[in-house]
Amino acid sequence: MLMVILIFVAVFAVAAPILVWSSGAHNAGKKEKVAEVLDNALGKASGDEKHDPLSFRKADNSSNIPLLDRFLQQLDLIPRIAMLLRQADLKWTPGALVLMCAVAFAVPAYIVNFKTGILLIALGVGVATGLLPLAFVWFKRVQRFGKFEGQLPEALDLICSALRAGHSLSAALGLVTRECQDPLAGEFRLAFDEQNFGLDMRTALENLVKRVPLQDLKMAITAIIIQRESGGNLAEVLEKTAHMVRERFRLKKQVKVHTAQGRLTGLVLTILPVALGFGLWVINPDNESMLWHRPIGIKLLIGAGVSLVIGSAIIQKIVRLKV
Repeated sequence: MLMVILIFVAVFAVAAPILVWSSGAHNAGKKEKVAEVLDNALGKASGDEKHDPLSFRKADNSSNIPLLDRFLQQLDLIPRIAMLLRQADLKWTPGALVLMCAVAFAVPAYIVNFKTGILLIALGVGVATGLLPLAFVWFKRVQRFGKFEGQLPEALDLICSALRAGHSLSAALGLVTRECQDPLAGEFRLAFDEQNFGLDMRTALENLVKRVPLQDLKMAITAIIIQRESGGNLAEVLEKTAHMVRERFRLKKQVKVHTAQGRLTGLVLTILPVALGFGLWVINPDNESMLWHRPIGIKLLIGAGVSLVIGSAIIQKIVRLKV
């Protein structure tokens, strides 16, 4: 029964990209027209400044495939996946990510089960490969947040200078969107446009923190919100916050350098047994096949896999230091 399900998923995974492409080609002209209209409207409303015409559009569809879209709309996990893709700055739909995970799970699991005949090993390989698309999205998210964190002190200094020059906070945010680079400029531009189009400043800044949940940004936004409610010298507060953020960023870099050996050791110790086992299987398949054709061999493989996961988690716990 499980093999039938795997075959169905594999066939569906092959057919889905064709359906996605045909649906995207059919709607491409309409999307371009809508984007052009929105671009013109936003340009007129904000002094003909450059904006992303699609930045205000909410993703109504989880997938371009109607059947898959109706299924995904029933899942509460889809908004989180959409936010994860938004934070990684990937122009994917949640349905596309789900399909990629399904393909990455079904195809290797089917191949391993066909070669070995051991369903448990096939499922383990399928789960490991099925998580690869999600791991890629998470990597892009971490990479983007790292760039944002490195640009934040400069943005705070720019806001301080604008406030001391007599500009309002809204004008200071607009200056950041023009002078800084992405990804920071894009996120601040969206907050700037949100408050220009009717949202109050507090809500726009809280939305910014939801999109970029960094501790340093939370501190800066909290300082701005408190100052707007209770009063005080916002420029001085942001200047001290920028100094603290800069020092924390420098300390994080030092910690990353000092823990590089431990992280590399953990990576090697995790990958080496898997790579060595695969290499021995390529060299002598008959000798290695005894591991998954005998009960004791299956137990050894399960024990090795569990030990690898536990050991990798312990090493990551040791080398990960919070600053």
